[in-house]
Amino acid sequence: MNRCIGAVAVALAFGYVVVAGAAPAVKTYQVTGPVLEVTDTKIVVEKGKEKWELARTADTKVTGDLKVGEKVTIEYTMTATTVEVKPAKAEAPKAPAKDKAEKK
Repeated sequence: MNRCIGAVAVALAFGYVVVAGAAPAVKTYQVTGPVLEVTDTKIVVEKGKEKWELARTADTKVTGDLKVGEKVTIEYTMTATTVEVKPAKAEAPKAPAKDKAEKK
C-alpha cells in the first residue's frame, strides 16, 4: 500500500498525471451571432445569412440570460449519431490478356 502511495507521489512530483479512461479531446468549433429561437432542445443562431440550429441538452452549459435577440458564441462538437458502412464495390473481372503472338 505504501509503495502505491509513494509511486503516486513520485509521479505527481515529476508532473506525470494519469487519468484512467481519459479519451482524446474532440475538436471543438464555434458559431457567433444573434439568437433567433431558443427551446429546451435547440438554439437557433443567425450567422451571416444562414440559420444555424444546434441541439441543446441538459448538459449544455449556459452563462448569462439566453433569450432571443442576445448575441451569443456557442462552442460545439461534431458527433456521429449513426454510421452505415457500405460494402466495397466488387472489382470488375479482368479480361484475359491476349497473347501478342496470336495470329489473325
